[in-house]
Amino acid sequence: MSELNEQGNKLLRLLADGEFHSGEKIGALLGVSRTSVNNYIKALQEIGLDIYKVPGRGYQSAAPLELLDEQKIALLADNNFVHVEQIVDSTNQWILDRIPDLSNGQSCIAEYQLAGRGRRGRSWVSPFASHLYFSFYWRFDAGIDKVSGLSLLVGIAAVNALQKTGIEGVSLKWPNDIYYQGKKLAGILIELNAQATEACHTVIGIGINVRMPPEQARLIDQPWTDLTALSSETVDRNLLTAALIKELTVLLTEYEQTGLSPHLKRWFELDCFLNKQVNLLIADQVKNGICRGIDETGALLLECNGQVEAYIGGEISLRLVK
Repeated sequence: MSELNEQGNKLLRLLADGEFHSGEKIGALLGVSRTSVNNYIKALQEIGLDIYKVPGRGYQSAAPLELLDEQKIALLADNNFVHVEQIVDSTNQWILDRIPDLSNGQSCIAEYQLAGRGRRGRSWVSPFASHLYFSFYWRFDAGIDKVSGLSLLVGIAAVNALQKTGIEGVSLKWPNDIYYQGKKLAGILIELNAQATEACHTVIGIGINVRMPPEQARLIDQPWTDLTALSSETVDRNLLTAALIKELTVLLTEYEQTGLSPHLKRWFELDCFLNKQVNLLIADQVKNGICRGIDETGALLLECNGQVEAYIGGEISLRLVK
């Protein structure tokens, strides 16, 4: 399934205003019985839409919906390689399936992911029209060695984009998480398609919690927050997507020439674990120390017994000592 059927889209557009609509009105719009109306409502609820039913008033989306607009994003981002999908397995996979026939800056954004994924094979909760599911393509002609520390640069770009859309106080957790006051706001997943001596094709996936429906929140097993909790203003996903595209384009162009070094100061400003006691989980080992930031390769710097050691890659997780 790549999109809702015609009836589902009619219902979606009707409920997008956040107002109540009676079952009778919906039935007339869709040309179906009241029983069928319930089935269509359930179908939207199953993909994560938060819809209320109130006797005597009808059905209402818990919040007004602003759907993704491909043309608006492309105009705001000054980028002609914007692609919006209504329903997709995953935005990263959409990009991966089209390598190498893409231009730098190609993006894929979706309203809903059937098989969204995070780091280390975890699933990514992807309710319809609630969050930002975004992937971005970039080719590094210098090869795979050039991408060390890339997730850290992407984190900086994401924070810059959030700030430009009015979201302040966001921080970064090595190597690929975006936090707000100890709660996860967003995650980054970078997937590579490369041979040792050839260009490196990178797919940069970013998932940002915008407005978490209660039913979907129950599926998450760690502290989280969303942009709705951080802002008194409604977050425009189209504006945020355009800001991300612009930030990534600028920073990745610079990164190809200079690497991560010019961005270390910015990372240190945003590092939420800097100079704090942490545990580093490496396979079945736990190393305790003080987080001292990162080096120019993107490696985590951990001070243990007065000695600073660098750690990068592999199955490594960072945890704050509580």
